[in-house]
Amino acid sequence: MGTFILSNFIPISILIIKLLSLALISHANDNITQGFVLNDGETLISNNGVFEFGFFSPQNSSLRYVGIWYSNISIDSIVWVANRLSPISTNNGSLTLGKRGNLMIFDGFKKKLWSSNRSTKIVSTFHKAILNYDGNLQILGFNNVTGSNISCWQSFDHPTDTYLPGMKLLVNENIGEVQVFRSWTSLSDPSPGRFSLGVDPRAAPQFVIWEGSERRWRSGHWNGLTFIGVPTMTAFYNYGFKLSNVDSLGNMYFSYTPYNMSNAFKFKLSWDGYETSSIWVNGGNEWRTSQYEPCRRCDLYNRCGIYGYCREDVNPICDCIDGFQPRDKDEYRNGNWTGGCVRKTQLRCEKNNSNVIDKDGFLELKSVKLPDFAGLLREFDEKGCENQCLMNCSCMAYSYVNTIGCMTWSGDLFDVLHFPEGGNQLYVRIASSDIVDKGSLSAATIAAIALILVILLSLSLLCFRVFGSKLNEWKRKREIDDGLRIRLRNKGPGCSTDIQGSQEILCENAPDVAFYNYNQVVSSTDFFSDKNKLGQGGFGPVYKGVLPDGQEIAVKILSRISGQGVEEFKNEIMLIAQLQHRNLVKILGFSMHAEEKILLYEYMPNKSLDCFIFDPVKKVQLDWKTRFSIIEGIARGLLYLHRDARCRIIHRDLKSSNILLDKEMNPKISDFGMARIFGGDQDQANTDRVVGTYGYMSPEYAMEGFFSERSDVYSFGVLLLEVITGYRNARFQFGEHMNLIEYAWQLWNEGRTIELIDSSTSSSFPSKEFTRCVHIAMLCVQDSAVYRPTMSQVVLWLETDSPALPDPTKPTLTYSSSRISSFIDIDCKKGVVCESSNKLTITNLIGR
Repeated sequence: MGTFILSNFIPISILIIKLLSLALISHANDNITQGFVLNDGETLISNNGVFEFGFFSPQNSSLRYVGIWYSNISIDSIVWVANRLSPISTNNGSLTLGKRGNLMIFDGFKKKLWSSNRSTKIVSTFHKAILNYDGNLQILGFNNVTGSNISCWQSFDHPTDTYLPGMKLLVNENIGEVQVFRSWTSLSDPSPGRFSLGVDPRAAPQFVIWEGSERRWRSGHWNGLTFIGVPTMTAFYNYGFKLSNVDSLGNMYFSYTPYNMSNAFKFKLSWDGYETSSIWVNGGNEWRTSQYEPCRRCDLYNRCGIYGYCREDVNPICDCIDGFQPRDKDEYRNGNWTGGCVRKTQLRCEKNNSNVIDKDGFLELKSVKLPDFAGLLREFDEKGCENQCLMNCSCMAYSYVNTIGCMTWSGDLFDVLHFPEGGNQLYVRIASSDIVDKGSLSAATIAAIALILVILLSLSLLCFRVFGSKLNEWKRKREIDDGLRIRLRNKGPGCSTDIQGSQEILCENAPDVAFYNYNQVVSSTDFFSDKNKLGQGGFGPVYKGVLPDGQEIAVKILSRISGQGVEEFKNEIMLIAQLQHRNLVKILGFSMHAEEKILLYEYMPNKSLDCFIFDPVKKVQLDWKTRFSIIEGIARGLLYLHRDARCRIIHRDLKSSNILLDKEMNPKISDFGMARIFGGDQDQANTDRVVGTYGYMSPEYAMEGFFSERSDVYSFGVLLLEVITGYRNARFQFGEHMNLIEYAWQLWNEGRTIELIDSSTSSSFPSKEFTRCVHIAMLCVQDSAVYRPTMSQVVLWLETDSPALPDPTKPTLTYSSSRISSFIDIDCKKGVVCESSNKLTITNLIGR
């Protein structure tokens, strides 16, 4: 009898232990292990409490499904569904993790309705399913060979209608379009609906919504920060979409990082075919929609047919592109635009003896969503893009987009629409006669215009003779008055500078800046003779001068067509005059003559840094000790601008040609014409006027106009690489690497950093110090501004043997050699190419 009782007690005790384990799992665990059963009514909760996994019923439905949802959010919170096609009609369903590591769903009669069907072939002896903090349900197996856990299956690889942060979307041109997400059939039915969303990888990747097999909407191509077909999409480079690196199979992946991880966030393809981006703010009671596509009539795919042109601000919204006419005029007039448009005049596309097509031209369309089905010619710059399309009879249109490159279209143009703001320029091939007909003027009109011009010229000459002498006298007086007014005064504590304000500029403890008579300046340079010319920059020439007391000076003349107006002129005077640091250039005075503006600086006998590091002869003078001293000096000067000056200043144009070298080779940062002052606790700003030089500009500034201290840090990182390697970033090309940053990353990542050292540098350099500099540079040129260090951190790392540096992320957004500055001067006495020969100039303006 005793044996009977004991034999029955053991299985009962095991059953009790299992029941207790299940109770713990259903209330406090994020995982289940092999053999356990999860019944309807029991759930897993992610470790951070954000996501929940279990059984649910959609609204207005009694059917039961297994899925994942946002915990504690009752409104539209389902993000993944397992048994979409096999619902359970009762509340008796269960889920278990089988012996082979598959999740399986059973109904109340133990009939299997769904299985995860894990694909891995690695033999595992133990499995568990875990609900991760990002909402990814993952099956892990213990690998008997390696002795570690491996991922056997995950829900992120099998999404339903929702894209969550952390999920990776495959991008591979060889595979083609991938329809990843499938909508619900209705609000109460999660079975696959008629809409899908995925990625078209051609040219530059874009998101597409399909209705069945037909396109419904597309995002436009990815430029590295935004999708160019969504002009309202704002790019902040420290969060948002990112195209990840290529893996061993040649795949790339889209991922998304939200601005605030504490808020619930999702992209969802709704049952009726709309992509919505939604945020549930902590403490809120509803989802806030931040993006809704397609949101306008013109957003619907190819609304106006091929070669049609959609505009929301006109009625009707559809018209044909100039040079085209409706295929069926009556249908088009009645609002049936599906037939699209055809050419008014067929293309001749005939080549003459010089291989130039002389019968076709290009019509420019501004601010448009570029057509679908583009091709990409990566090797061509903007001018080459036009020529390549012109020489190819099958090329119907082209566009050059910064950070994407030369895009061409060889077939009909689909889905072209006009944006009130933003968009890109599209050049459509049409017959030359259509271009001429549109812009031609009659002989009578030309004659009338000529007569008016003659009359106006005669009146102008008469006015000049009458008022000329008085005008000259007034201008001379105005020149003197302006010179006296533009001075810097000590107005007590605080910096009350308004660089966009009045002619008078005020800042704390700024020394007076001398106003030099124009004739005195002319005399000091021997009437601006060529023998005293130091260089020619983007904003005018620079001359060497000698004042009557023997002091040598550098005279920068801002040309009338330079683009630097009175505001920039005042800005540069104010900024440099108030800055007192051994690594910043010193301003001595200024002069004005008519529309000419002149700045006087201390003379730098060794000119600029680029005339040394890029000169195969002069670079030998820069041993490692000198280079490292230059690096430290630039870093300290930049730190002063960002942190130690009375007014916090962002330079915005830091580059090798703007680093001057005195006779002891001490670096001095120059050229503050485009610098900006930050007040109070301001961290960043944006501008529509993007200035700088490609190769040095940070991604968020070059493409979106956002700048901050970290923008200067990026430029410093590029400059650091150039100093230690002797190569220009923008013009560097080695094998598959189109710039120095890409090349440096590969060598650093592979532990071959030492190969970056300039061959002209002495062999006796400290390898540890050199490697540390490359590591710092890699941290400075990271894509995301938030991950870049501050200049105070950089200076600390340079000047002390601080603890191990953090690992940088791979930079992916860099600029090819086709996008470098167009202002290149040959000077420095021996024909050495320099960016701006005396380096007292301001860089050319480059738009977004």
